Amino acid sequence: MPQNNASSPATRKDVLERLYHTVMARKGASPSVSHSARLMARGRSKIAQKFGEEAVECVIEAIKGDRNGLISESADVLYHLIVMWVDAGIDPADVWEELARREGTSGIEEKASRPKPSF
Repeated sequence: MPQNNASSPATRKDVLERLYHTVMARKGASPSVSHSARLMARGRSKIAQKFGEEAVECVIEAIKGDRNGLISESADVLYHLIVMWVDAGIDPADVWEELARREGTSGIEEKASRPKPSF
């Protein structure tokens, strides 16, 4: 009987990697045949706006306590984040490296170590 490996950590990461490569392949494609291409054709501001909308919907589902809604909206957030990365030329490996760099550091320490904005 085939095993479902969907819950293994490698497979979970692979799903994000595959999604990233799919979105990369859609960059420059016809906006009439690809939602990813349509988003990227509309520009970074629209991509960021859509990401923000999905993030808010995710928060709403979390507050409502709707587990299935939160799972669905989380997938939307991850998809739109990846579209934003592709548009900005960011490879997921760069984000994974940053997360690895932060491992073992408290959030308070990490935030305190960031450069202060000069307004």
